[in-house]
Amino acid sequence: MPSKSRNDIVAPTRAAKPRAVKTNVHLPFFGCSVSCGFPSPADDYIEKKLDLNEYLIDKPAATFFVRVSGDSMIGAGIHPDDLLIVDRSKEPKNKSIVLAIVNGDFTVKRYMCRGGKIILKAENPAHADIAIVDGMQFEVVGVCTNVIHNLK
Repeated sequence: MPSKSRNDIVAPTRAAKPRAVKTNVHLPFFGCSVSCGFPSPADDYIEKKLDLNEYLIDKPAATFFVRVSGDSMIGAGIHPDDLLIVDRSKEPKNKSIVLAIVNGDFTVKRYMCRGGKIILKAENPAHADIAIVDGMQFEVVGVCTNVIHNLK
């Protein structure tokens, strides 16, 4: 029987407050697709500067980062030590990836609504899904909008 993951993220402490981004960093953005095969002189195609805050964050006041621990979401491309960008202002839709609290524990899972019932689906067969039933403490903290994965 697959084990149920208790914590899939490094939980923020209650005293921790999100830190505001003080500066915007504009990085070069290449206007063409990049081939993973034959190299091309990409410097010839820089069209503009890309602000990662604009690109990754819709609502800064409602957005925070959280570091992942655990491997229950590797099938969705979310790995241990990745950073998730979470937007508290978004309502979860069917198949959204959410940060939730279930019975006091933080977890990241795919939000599934089937026949009026909510299931938090793991994206790793080694972990059990969580069916939300009456009597459980359950809250969606926010919708995960992006994952930052270090390739090291």
